[in-house]
Amino acid sequence: MADSRDEPLVLGIETSCDETGVGVVRGTTLLADAVASSVDEHARFGGVVPEVASRAHLEAMVPTIQRALKDAGVAASDLDGIAVTAGPGLAGALLVGVSAAKAYAYALGKPLYGVNHLASHICVDQLEHGALPEPTMALLVSGGHSSLLLSTDITSDVRPLGSTIDDAAGEAFDKIARVLNLGFPGGPVIDRYAREGDPAAIAFPRGLTGPRDAAYDFSFSGLKTSVARWIEAKRAAGEDVPVRDVAASFQEAVVDVLTRKAVRACKDEGVDHLMIGGGVAANTRLRALAQERCERAGIRLRVPRPKLCTDNGAMVAALGAEMVARNRAPSDLGLSADSSLPVTEPHVPGAGAHSHDHDHVHEVSKDNLYS
Repeated sequence: MADSRDEPLVLGIETSCDETGVGVVRGTTLLADAVASSVDEHARFGGVVPEVASRAHLEAMVPTIQRALKDAGVAASDLDGIAVTAGPGLAGALLVGVSAAKAYAYALGKPLYGVNHLASHICVDQLEHGALPEPTMALLVSGGHSSLLLSTDITSDVRPLGSTIDDAAGEAFDKIARVLNLGFPGGPVIDRYAREGDPAAIAFPRGLTGPRDAAYDFSFSGLKTSVARWIEAKRAAGEDVPVRDVAASFQEAVVDVLTRKAVRACKDEGVDHLMIGGGVAANTRLRALAQERCERAGIRLRVPRPKLCTDNGAMVAALGAEMVARNRAPSDLGLSADSSLPVTEPHVPGAGAHSHDHDHVHEVSKDNLYS
């Protein structure tokens, strides 16, 4: 049996939104997962404020990295690489993480890997369930994205089959929670109230599920509007709003569409397993309905534990470790954040580099710091 110390030891930094995540991974083994969240600072605004998030990342970055290294029981000099979310995400927030990663890579003489946030959400499942099957079908659901992705190689080939055309699922959860006066973030609180409600109490619409609609795209804007108007009508009539039934019925409409399309994609593409990730993957009803439908369809379901579904540094480290293991090209120290980095780019290699022509991990050259 191979010595686990031969597997790449990578530190990952995630700052795409409101959580400063730093993870340390050796191969597919999670050693540390440190997170500093600024969600409480955004709660009074009812959503994430980019400037507030960026400042919080600046304050939390060094202490969180130090905590992750301590938890992992390793020194920074032991690392084989530094991975960081280069996009997509909030531009200012991403820049904080990218700048920190570049500084550490330069100071330590370690290779830098700018990786894709969405691809990282897929790769994190390796830390819990082992190597990803190839190809992998992934349903990613969070506040910023609802996507169906097919990957034959998580480090180089991720193909989008469908995505949200308006509000992402997590965004819809936040907005309905606000209409119901349940606070922010909306996902966990709606999940909690829905457990005591009737998911069949109100027949809310299922977006983009008609015969002429796009097979794999998602739309939750119409659902959000329908729920908000239903609540407003109740209040206008002086009637009490059955919060638990509304939460359960709204949640059912979201997870029904998500799981229905994901299972359909698996069948159409001939993939016998489904991975679900992103913050909304922590939703208990989504997990339960996905399990039911996958079992009926003969599809194996892979869902990481809730803490690994939300944004974290472990997922970035996991993808970085895979980049090192597969000898993918490191990024230049001139790496920049890209708020709209397409998922078809799992990582951002160095200028002129090709991901398959590196036979070993290159150390960072100080000459290309400003390239």
